[in-house]
Amino acid sequence: MATLVLTVIGDDRAGLVKALADVVSSHGGNWSRSQLAELSGKFAGIVEIEVDDARSSELAEALAPLQGLLDVAVHTGSPAPSAPREAIGFELVGNDRPGLVQEVTGVLRDHQVSIDRFESAIVDAPMAGGRLFRATVTAHVDDATHAEAAVAALQKLAGELMVDLDLR
Repeated sequence: MATLVLTVIGDDRAGLVKALADVVSSHGGNWSRSQLAELSGKFAGIVEIEVDDARSSELAEALAPLQGLLDVAVHTGSPAPSAPREAIGFELVGNDRPGLVQEVTGVLRDHQVSIDRFESAIVDAPMAGGRLFRATVTAHVDDATHAEAAVAALQKLAGELMVDLDLR
């Protein structure tokens, strides 16, 4: 089986996911995972497809006619690693300001932490007014020592930035 990773973007409107699913299904693909969202009037996402090796090129070519409705880029995926990994998960909430994502991801990179999922939003502060930055992160590292060091560095950064950090 081949794994294809599709990145998609287009002007948001009804039927985009159905159009993509129709092409995938009609060419023997199995939709295994996805993350799709509307952002500022655009519909964007990433989709993991499994398809028989013999049909992967055919499926990739069949996605081209969706241009104009959805811009689709097809990438070849690789098998998941079999080595055990240490999971790190956290939520960060604090006053919004430029550079927060850069600082948090810098700590992760410095400790060899690979991000599995990063979701963020700017929301109105419930009582005090102003805007809050909220991020939910799941990540992994190949070494428990790096995981402990990364957690300590995140806690230190949270104190410096005066943000709440909830480790999971």
